[in-house]
Amino acid sequence: MKQPLVGIVGPCAAGKSTLIRNLSGRGYRLKHIAQEHSYVPDMWQRLTRPEALIFLDVSFEESNRRRPMPWREADYLEQQRRLRHAREHADFYLLTDGLTPEEVAAQVAAFLENFASHP
Repeated sequence: MKQPLVGIVGPCAAGKSTLIRNLSGRGYRLKHIAQEHSYVPDMWQRLTRPEALIFLDVSFEESNRRRPMPWREADYLEQQRRLRHAREHADFYLLTDGLTPEEVAAQVAAFLENFASHP
């Protein structure tokens, strides 16, 4: 059975790339969607048309701890605004603050196993 195409969205430093790396080789069809950089609210749908959408979130403080970036809280809030449509349509939402990459991968994998078994 072919796995569903799963889109991964979220603000910078939420763990999207790490999640995809951690789940690679397990048969999942995962696509990082850079919605946080788009002014088009539904770009995630237009480009990818995923069968499931996962939203990884992170607080401003945690994002700066993970990856010090030259940005202000206003920049973070703008990313959150750009991501609103995707967040509202996400099949699975996970705040990654306080979680290890392995814990994030385990929670997402559990969701995907359940999602794939209930089409």
